[in-house]
Amino acid sequence: MARHWIATDFGGSEVLRFDETEVRAPGQGEVTIEVRAAGMNPADYKHVARGEDRSLLPIAIGYEAAGVISAVGPDSDFSVGDEVLGFRLRGAWATSVTVPASDVFAKPPTLGFPEAANLLLAGTTASEMLHVTKVAAGETIVVHGASGAVGVSVIQQAKLLGARVIGTASEKNFAVVEGFGAEPVAYGDGLEDRLRAMAPEGFSAALDTVGTDEAVRVSLALVADRARIVTITAFAEAQEHGFHVIAGVMPASAAYRDSVRSSLIALAGEGSLVVPVARTFPLADALEAIELLRSEHPGGKLALIP
Repeated sequence: MARHWIATDFGGSEVLRFDETEVRAPGQGEVTIEVRAAGMNPADYKHVARGEDRSLLPIAIGYEAAGVISAVGPDSDFSVGDEVLGFRLRGAWATSVTVPASDVFAKPPTLGFPEAANLLLAGTTASEMLHVTKVAAGETIVVHGASGAVGVSVIQQAKLLGARVIGTASEKNFAVVEGFGAEPVAYGDGLEDRLRAMAPEGFSAALDTVGTDEAVRVSLALVADRARIVTITAFAEAQEHGFHVIAGVMPASAAYRDSVRSSLIALAGEGSLVVPVARTFPLADALEAIELLRSEHPGGKLALIP
């Protein structure tokens, strides 16, 4: 028997249960992973916050994990004992999980399990933000929420493209932004003026990871071309003002993110894309970890360790 986190109803942390489960043997094109670390993202619990189709319950929680292959089904290229990471999984907050092999990748030996388990959701989101806004070498961009998980990945990937990055953050997180090669600026009253002073030549693109009224307003003021503004949270504002919104549930987003998984893993393996892990928790303590994640100031990624 294994243990996993499930949502027994729609709602908050009160509907989550740490339950025993039978791990089914892998079928055609599937593998079973003995989880060494499960990644944590707000999407893990937000997708059970509200819902109407009760036939879907209970819902297994967790989209990312890293671990060791413990069983393989027919037509799998993996072997028992291989160290792997998986993305777009169902039920990754578990001690063991059987998943499609197509969503599983070899883990670079240089990458720890907690880092590997937190690489791809933030990394593919950041990559798509840069892709839809067509960020290129020599351009100056603003990233709202630059010290968060997606923001940090955006900074690193934008720097690899040769762009200059100015990122909004609280002053206590300036060192994080600077450490990854961007120039920090404090959000709050006067943000637009501070940004204009830092880049008199103007901004080519604005990438919003936070969705605040300020982030949207300043982005619209600084970037005239709406096709070069993107958000991952301000859905209504994007529709109203005609700029990009992306999300993993959108078919175009899912297809793009799937296409860049291998390249991002390679970058992480060579040390060009770093995943800062702030803290790990025992898998059984997921509710405590969620509270830290909800605080929006965890200081880096969190991982659950079976």
